[in-house]
This record gives sequence, C-alpha cells and structure tokens, in this order.
Amino acid sequence: MVGKLLARDFTLVDEPAQADVIIVNTCSFIQPATEESIETVLEMAKFKEAGSCSRLVVTGCMVQRYGASLVDELPEVDHFLGTGDYHRIDDVLAARAGEAPKSFIDAPLYIHDEMAPRVNSWARHSAYLKISEGCNHRCTFCIIPQLRGKLRSRSIESLATEALRLVSQGVRELNIISQDSTAYGRDLYGQPKLAELLRALARIDGLDWLRLHYAYPIGLPDDLLETIAQEPKVLPYLDMPLQHASGNMLRAMKRGVTREGQERILERLRKAVPDIAIRSTFIVGFPGETEADFEELMSFVREQRFTRLGVFTYYQEEGTPAAELPDQVDEDVKLDRQKRLMALQSDISLKMHKGLVGQVLPVMLDGKSKESELLLVGRLPSQAPDVDGQVYISSAPVGVRAGQILPCRITQASAYDLVGEIVEA
Repeated sequence: MVGKLLARDFTLVDEPAQADVIIVNTCSFIQPATEESIETVLEMAKFKEAGSCSRLVVTGCMVQRYGASLVDELPEVDHFLGTGDYHRIDDVLAARAGEAPKSFIDAPLYIHDEMAPRVNSWARHSAYLKISEGCNHRCTFCIIPQLRGKLRSRSIESLATEALRLVSQGVRELNIISQDSTAYGRDLYGQPKLAELLRALARIDGLDWLRLHYAYPIGLPDDLLETIAQEPKVLPYLDMPLQHASGNMLRAMKRGVTREGQERILERLRKAVPDIAIRSTFIVGFPGETEADFEELMSFVREQRFTRLGVFTYYQEEGTPAAELPDQVDEDVKLDRQKRLMALQSDISLKMHKGLVGQVLPVMLDGKSKESELLLVGRLPSQAPDVDGQVYISSAPVGVRAGQILPCRITQASAYDLVGEIVEA
C-alpha cells in the first residue's frame, strides 16, 4: 500500500498528527486483536479533529471479517478495504472527497505480483517475502480461511524478480512467509514447489540468508528437506506450528496429524538437517483439554526440545467450529497451563543457549541496541527477526554496518538472548 501511494506522489510521515491521510491496517485473528484494532482506529480518529487528518482509512482482516457492519459502527472512518482490496488504496485516495466508494469488501481473490511497487517496512538489510495468500486447511480454531480466502500462490518467476529487486536495494536476508508455506505452488503447478522456489532464490547473487516460516506439518517432501540441508543460503531453520500433541486435541482441532505423525516429521527433519533450529507454537486451553491432555503436551515438548517455542491460550472465536464445542476451559486454567509450558521451554532454551557459550558463530548485524548506544545487536541463523531473541555484541571493529555477517564468540547466555563479541581475523 505504501509503495502504491508513494508512486502517486503521496509522502510518508512519521507521526499521525502530521498526516492528511491515516491508514490503519487491522488484525482480527483473535478477539484481543480485534479490540486493539478498534482502539487504534478510535485513537487515530481523534486526529481528524486535533490534527491535519482529513481522511481515515481502515483495511485488513477486521474489515474482511465484519464487513459492512463497520460502516455504521465506525462513522469516523471514511473508507474500508478488505484483505483482497488493498491494491485499491491509491485509487481511493486519489479520488476527490465523496467520489470513492465507502467500502470495498469483496471475496479475497487478489494477490500482488512483481509489478506491484513495494517499500521494505522493516530494515534495509532484511525483508519478508510473501509467497502465497490464503489457506485450504480447516482447523477448527482458525478463522484465516474466512479472512484470507483459499490458497493463491505467486509464481516462482514473480517471487524471484521481487527478491532480485530487494537485493538490489540492500536486502541480504529474506524471511519466507505465507499462511501455509508447505502447500506453496500446489494451486499453480499441481504439486508443492517450495523446494524449487528456494533453489531459485538461492541463486540470487548478494542474497545471504533465506529463512522459512509457517510450514504446515503435513506434506513436507523429501526435496524440501534436501534443499534445506544442501543449499548454504537456506538456513537450517524451520518455523512449523504444531498446536498440540494430544491425539484428542489434534482430532478436535482437525489438524490431520497424530502425535506419532508429528514425531516422525520431526525425526525426518533432524535426520536430514542435524543442526536444524525448529520453532513451533502451541495452543493451551482448547475446548475439552484435560489435565492429561496438557501433561501429554508437556511430555512432548520435554522430549522434543524445540529451539524456539510460543504458547497461546485458546480464544473462543465467533464463527469458528471450535467456538461451538462443549467443555470450554476456564481462563485461569488456560493461563496457568501457558505459564507452566513456557517455564518448561525457558529451562530448555537456557540449557541450549549455555551450550553455545564459547562457540564462534555467524551473526547478522542489525544495528545499535535500543537499550544502549554502546552495544550492537545481531542474530544467529537460528534467530528470526522480532520473535526469537538476539545477540548483544559488547565489542566490534569500527566501521561495521547492519547487514554484515561476522563471526561472533558467544560469551553469555540467557533463556532468550545471548551476549557475544566479534572475532577479528
């Protein structure tokens, strides 16, 4: 959206008080996200009175989920755009006041291609590359298929062209994202083509790291594991949300896999890529989850020793099959289970990190630390941006810059972050 607006000679400003137009991109995956989105919209609406804002636009999942009902509920908003209509933003804002429709909320069918202008919103040396949109799975807790539609993959050629352009702008790391990366290409090519895509991206000169996120734990082909193992630019890292380990819960969630099936997938991964870092996420407090189900999940995490782990409490989301299930779990029980599982993972992470002390490992520099101007921060191949912790670097040669990959000796460890020093040649 920013890319399209800059192409129409709009100017991006840092503060909403300075803006003529404010765009709020919303989330609605769980109720707290919807509440935060509404609070943000109302907060931004104040700048129509106190600032220079003349138009307020709301886009994204909350719009797609609640549709035209928001028009009456949020009269402060001038335009609404659904998840498949973000490409209309420049036409809406270029129109004279009152000429553009109030809302575009069609079935989500659109996905951008390599011709769409883009502004990298994270850091100059690192970017996200969205390879597909939508999901064909029907997990009972998840509303994403309603918000994002069916799987729509971009072509390998389109993605390689966008990646090449990003690299020409200084990007050295690409984080591959979608709602279901494992299924990438099935709709276009008749079969998954993730391995072929990764190999094509790995051939781009100047690109150093490729990291894969959101791999659904069904259908991981051998050629994908071989690509992760053999391509130096494809990091030994996989983000694979498993959601639970109890057979009762996996069936109720309609995940299409058993605990034994998940164990076989993890065994295959570690056999093919012995040093792979595996990140996963789990849901506690799903309807019907007993203490025995939860203890099975604890046992699974204890045995598998994931490199990274996120734990979420279940939210009874209106419009999902799970919301209608009996035996909803008490909130206090959910929070207690979340705390216990995260405490277990904290112990596992701390032991893993202590095992890195003294080792010299590659670190991609991200820049200065927010905590101290005297420290730099960077990330290991096993640390994705924003979610996996970072390495605080206490000493480094003069003149190093963000995006460089340098050898770093790990000197201290905590459960989430590390401390190290650059090793000079």
